[in-house]
Amino acid sequence: MSKKELNSKQNEELINTLSIRFAKNMKRHKGIEWEKVEARLKKGKDKLWSLSEMERTGGEPDVVAFDKKTSEFIFYDCSPESPAGRRSLCYDGDALASRKEHKPKNSAYDLAEEMEMKLLTEEQYRELQQLGEFDLKTSSWVKTPSEIRELGGAIFCDRRFNRVFVYHNGAESYYAGRGFRGWLRV
Repeated sequence: MSKKELNSKQNEELINTLSIRFAKNMKRHKGIEWEKVEARLKKGKDKLWSLSEMERTGGEPDVVAFDKKTSEFIFYDCSPESPAGRRSLCYDGDALASRKEHKPKNSAYDLAEEMEMKLLTEEQYRELQQLGEFDLKTSSWVKTPSEIRELGGAIFCDRRFNRVFVYHNGAESYYAGRGFRGWLRV
Protein backbone atom coordinates (compact mmCIF):
# COMPACT_ATOMS: atom_id res chain seq x y z
CA MET A 1 0.00 0.00 0.00
CA SER A 2 1.40 3.39 -0.97
CA LYS A 3 1.46 6.45 1.28
CA LYS A 4 -1.42 7.92 -0.72
CA GLU A 5 -3.75 5.00 -0.08
CA LEU A 6 -6.01 4.23 2.83
CA ASN A 7 -6.51 0.78 4.26
CA SER A 8 -10.02 -0.71 4.30
CA LYS A 9 -10.69 0.37 7.91
CA GLN A 10 -9.65 3.97 7.12
CA ASN A 11 -11.84 3.92 3.98
CA GLU A 12 -14.80 2.72 6.03
CA GLU A 13 -14.27 5.35 8.76
CA LEU A 14 -13.95 8.17 6.22
CA ILE A 15 -17.06 7.11 4.30
CA ASN A 16 -18.96 6.92 7.60
CA THR A 17 -17.81 10.45 8.54
CA LEU A 18 -18.83 11.76 5.12
CA SER A 19 -22.20 10.01 5.38
CA ILE A 20 -22.96 11.62 8.74
CA ARG A 21 -21.95 15.06 7.44
CA PHE A 22 -24.05 14.53 4.30
CA ALA A 23 -27.14 13.69 6.38
CA LYS A 24 -26.64 16.70 8.69
CA ASN A 25 -26.29 19.18 5.81
CA MET A 26 -28.94 18.23 3.23
CA LYS A 27 -29.25 21.87 2.12
CA ARG A 28 -25.80 21.60 0.51
CA HIS A 29 -26.72 18.80 -1.90
CA LYS A 30 -30.37 18.95 -2.89
CA GLY A 31 -31.34 16.20 -5.30
CA ILE A 32 -28.25 14.09 -4.57
CA GLU A 33 -28.69 10.66 -2.99
CA TRP A 34 -26.08 9.42 -0.52
CA GLU A 35 -26.24 5.86 -1.89
CA LYS A 36 -24.95 7.12 -5.26
CA VAL A 37 -22.21 9.17 -3.61
CA GLU A 38 -21.15 6.18 -1.51
CA ALA A 39 -21.07 3.88 -4.55
CA ARG A 40 -18.89 6.39 -6.38
CA LEU A 41 -16.56 6.72 -3.38
CA LYS A 42 -16.15 2.95 -3.19
CA LYS A 43 -15.44 2.79 -6.91
CA GLY A 44 -13.04 5.77 -6.91
CA LYS A 45 -10.81 4.77 -4.01
CA ASP A 46 -7.96 6.83 -5.47
CA LYS A 47 -9.85 9.97 -4.35
CA LEU A 48 -10.40 8.78 -0.79
CA TRP A 49 -6.85 9.66 0.21
CA SER A 50 -7.38 13.28 -0.87
CA LEU A 51 -10.70 13.45 0.95
CA SER A 52 -9.00 12.04 4.06
CA GLU A 53 -6.34 14.76 3.81
CA MET A 54 -9.08 17.38 3.50
CA GLU A 55 -10.67 15.89 6.61
CA ARG A 56 -7.39 15.50 8.53
CA THR A 57 -6.52 19.18 8.04
CA GLY A 58 -9.93 20.37 9.23
CA GLY A 59 -11.69 20.99 5.91
CA GLU A 60 -14.84 18.97 6.63
CA PRO A 61 -15.36 18.03 2.96
CA ASP A 62 -18.94 17.63 1.77
CA VAL A 63 -20.73 17.04 -1.54
CA VAL A 64 -21.94 20.30 -3.07
CA ALA A 65 -22.76 19.32 -6.67
CA PHE A 66 -23.02 16.61 -9.30
CA ASP A 67 -21.52 17.14 -12.75
CA LYS A 68 -23.91 15.44 -15.20
CA LYS A 69 -21.38 15.59 -18.05
CA THR A 70 -18.69 13.66 -16.19
CA SER A 71 -20.90 11.84 -13.64
CA GLU A 72 -18.65 13.14 -10.88
CA PHE A 73 -19.59 14.42 -7.44
CA ILE A 74 -17.92 17.65 -6.39
CA PHE A 75 -16.69 18.08 -2.83
CA TYR A 76 -15.77 21.42 -1.23
CA ASP A 77 -14.20 22.14 2.14
CA CYS A 78 -17.23 23.10 4.23
CA SER A 79 -15.64 23.80 7.62
CA PRO A 80 -17.14 26.90 9.28
CA GLU A 81 -13.74 28.64 9.23
CA SER A 82 -10.76 28.23 6.90
CA PRO A 83 -9.33 24.77 7.70
CA ALA A 84 -7.15 25.02 10.81
CA GLY A 85 -4.55 22.61 9.47
CA ARG A 86 -4.02 24.76 6.39
CA ARG A 87 -3.43 28.25 7.77
CA SER A 88 -0.36 30.51 7.97
CA LEU A 89 0.57 29.76 4.37
CA CYS A 90 1.63 32.14 1.64
CA TYR A 91 -0.06 31.77 -1.76
CA ASP A 92 2.33 29.66 -3.89
CA GLY A 93 5.85 28.27 -4.23
CA ASP A 94 7.19 31.37 -5.98
CA ALA A 95 5.94 33.52 -3.10
CA LEU A 96 7.48 31.12 -0.59
CA ALA A 97 10.84 31.22 -2.41
CA SER A 98 10.77 35.03 -2.47
CA ARG A 99 10.63 35.31 1.32
CA LYS A 100 14.08 35.86 2.78
CA GLU A 101 13.14 35.34 6.42
CA HIS A 102 10.18 34.22 8.54
CA LYS A 103 9.08 31.79 5.87
CA PRO A 104 5.82 29.93 6.40
CA LYS A 105 5.99 26.14 6.41
CA ASN A 106 4.39 25.83 2.96
CA SER A 107 2.18 27.58 0.43
CA ALA A 108 -1.52 27.14 -0.17
CA TYR A 109 -1.11 26.25 -3.83
CA ASP A 110 1.65 23.70 -3.25
CA LEU A 111 -0.13 22.06 -0.31
CA ALA A 112 -3.32 21.75 -2.40
CA GLU A 113 -1.28 19.99 -5.09
CA GLU A 114 0.30 17.68 -2.51
CA MET A 115 -3.20 16.82 -1.29
CA GLU A 116 -4.28 16.26 -4.94
CA MET A 117 -7.06 18.84 -4.86
CA LYS A 118 -7.50 22.38 -6.17
CA LEU A 119 -8.00 25.77 -4.53
CA LEU A 120 -11.52 27.13 -4.81
CA THR A 121 -11.92 29.86 -7.41
CA GLU A 122 -13.62 33.13 -6.49
CA GLU A 123 -16.77 31.89 -8.25
CA GLN A 124 -16.71 28.59 -6.33
CA TYR A 125 -16.14 30.48 -3.08
CA ARG A 126 -19.26 32.54 -3.78
CA GLU A 127 -21.19 29.33 -4.55
CA LEU A 128 -20.04 27.90 -1.21
CA GLN A 129 -21.33 30.99 0.59
CA GLN A 130 -24.79 30.30 -0.88
CA LEU A 131 -24.81 27.03 1.10
CA GLY A 132 -24.10 28.61 4.50
CA GLU A 133 -22.00 31.20 6.26
CA PHE A 134 -18.30 30.43 6.09
CA ASP A 135 -15.14 32.33 7.12
CA LEU A 136 -16.82 34.70 9.55
CA LYS A 137 -13.55 35.00 11.52
CA THR A 138 -10.94 33.73 9.04
CA SER A 139 -10.16 34.22 5.36
CA SER A 140 -9.21 31.84 2.55
CA TRP A 141 -6.82 32.17 -0.37
CA VAL A 142 -8.59 31.45 -3.67
CA LYS A 143 -7.19 30.65 -7.11
CA THR A 144 -5.74 33.90 -8.33
CA PRO A 145 -6.03 35.01 -11.98
CA SER A 146 -2.64 34.92 -13.72
CA GLU A 147 -2.70 38.66 -14.51
CA ILE A 148 -2.83 39.43 -10.78
CA ARG A 149 -0.30 36.77 -9.85
CA GLU A 150 2.18 38.01 -12.48
CA LEU A 151 2.20 41.37 -10.69
CA GLY A 152 3.05 39.72 -7.35
CA GLY A 153 -0.44 39.66 -5.91
CA ALA A 154 -2.94 37.04 -4.84
CA ILE A 155 -6.58 37.18 -3.78
CA PHE A 156 -8.44 35.86 -0.79
CA CYS A 157 -12.04 35.96 0.40
CA ASP A 158 -14.07 36.02 3.59
CA ARG A 159 -17.57 36.80 4.79
CA ARG A 160 -18.25 39.84 6.93
CA PHE A 161 -21.38 41.89 7.53
CA ASN A 162 -23.44 39.20 5.75
CA ARG A 163 -21.49 39.78 2.53
CA VAL A 164 -18.66 38.04 0.67
CA PHE A 165 -15.55 40.18 0.21
CA VAL A 166 -12.63 39.64 -2.16
CA TYR A 167 -9.32 41.20 -1.19
CA HIS A 168 -5.77 41.32 -2.47
CA ASN A 169 -2.41 40.91 -0.79
CA GLY A 170 1.14 40.24 -1.78
CA ALA A 171 1.33 36.52 -2.55
CA GLU A 172 4.20 36.13 -0.08
CA SER A 173 2.09 37.31 2.88
CA TYR A 174 0.65 34.90 5.40
CA TYR A 175 -1.48 35.22 8.50
CA ALA A 176 -2.63 32.91 11.28
CA GLY A 177 -6.25 33.51 10.30
CA ARG A 178 -5.83 32.85 6.57
CA GLY A 179 -5.83 29.41 5.03
CA PHE A 180 -7.36 27.95 1.92
CA ARG A 181 -10.36 25.90 0.89
CA GLY A 182 -10.12 23.17 -1.69
CA TRP A 183 -12.34 21.17 -3.96
CA LEU A 184 -12.21 17.71 -5.49
CA ARG A 185 -14.07 15.74 -8.14
CA VAL A 186 -14.94 12.12 -7.31
